Amino acid sequence: MKRSILAALALALTLPFAAQAAEWPTKEGDFIAKDVTFKSGEKLAEVRLHYTTLGTPHRDAKGQIDNAVMVLHGTGGSGKNFLTPVFADELYGPGQPFDLAKTYVILPDNIGHGASSKPSDGLRMAFPHYDYDDMVALQHRLLVDGLGVTSLKVILGTSMGCMHAFVWGETYPGFAQRLAPFACNTVALAGRNRMWRKMAIDAIKADPAWMGGNYTTQPMLGIRAAADLQIIAGGNPMAMQAQFPTREATEKALDQSFARMTANYEANNALYWLDASRNYDPSPNLEKITVPVLWVNSADDFINPPELGLAEQMVKRMPKARFVLIPASVETRGHGTHTSAKFWKADLAKLLAQ
Repeated sequence: MKRSILAALALALTLPFAAQAAEWPTKEGDFIAKDVTFKSGEKLAEVRLHYTTLGTPHRDAKGQIDNAVMVLHGTGGSGKNFLTPVFADELYGPGQPFDLAKTYVILPDNIGHGASSKPSDGLRMAFPHYDYDDMVALQHRLLVDGLGVTSLKVILGTSMGCMHAFVWGETYPGFAQRLAPFACNTVALAGRNRMWRKMAIDAIKADPAWMGGNYTTQPMLGIRAAADLQIIAGGNPMAMQAQFPTREATEKALDQSFARMTANYEANNALYWLDASRNYDPSPNLEKITVPVLWVNSADDFINPPELGLAEQMVKRMPKARFVLIPASVETRGHGTHTSAKFWKADLAKLLAQ
């Protein structure tokens, strides 16, 4: 199962062995969005959006599905990220926040990711240069036209999905009755956050084997540099120091993590993943978000460093928003803490009760 690059890395660097997918009853399908025009002006006659669902849709007296939640994955991931025990086993069981006896859970693969349409399908760098607004618009089409869902109890998003949740709140106010964005900020993606992404993009493009995207074998020099940057960006320094206290242990863990991380790495897809956030900036319109919001970041997150104090400022502009900062420890997972439900499950239950 292919997880988010950063989530998989955080897991790999904080556990002896990567956790396996739980045996939850899932259904999978594909929705074909026709005649898609992107913000860039580029077009595709068809976009395939793959999705995984759990639970059963319930319809109210008007025939509308009233028990749906959507969970949005991070950069390089897929909906199947949310079948790992650290997430699913904490949320899907009886009495849990997303109890499958009562909840219809929708896990999309975003464009460019998982089993959805992506550059590696054949178009390579001629694939439309989608951004987060395009991704959210396609999620909306999947829900309304593909699954017949016109309202959500909550959107929970991690990392890139966190940013998508804020875009949803502004673009389709009230469609989701609640928002649970985990591991992001609500300002233009700039500074160090954009810098490490641009470094990874430049590393891939600078590899002679990339050949403008028309490579015959993966450009491994560029991929190694990009992966190394993602290792630093995704890790928890406290856990790394505790678990790998010697040079030998550290280098062995690094080699193992790199091998797992790059097993399914596809360079052109990665370029699109990393660049899709280029014009993200919900800050001008945060007041449009009037539904209850649970915003969670972690204190050991290199990508969204708490010392910037951005969330504490921005949360005040949303009337029903609450911000929680998870303290760093040897158990947290750096940026990947967003998928470890034990750290925020109780707060999510409170949000759903509002």
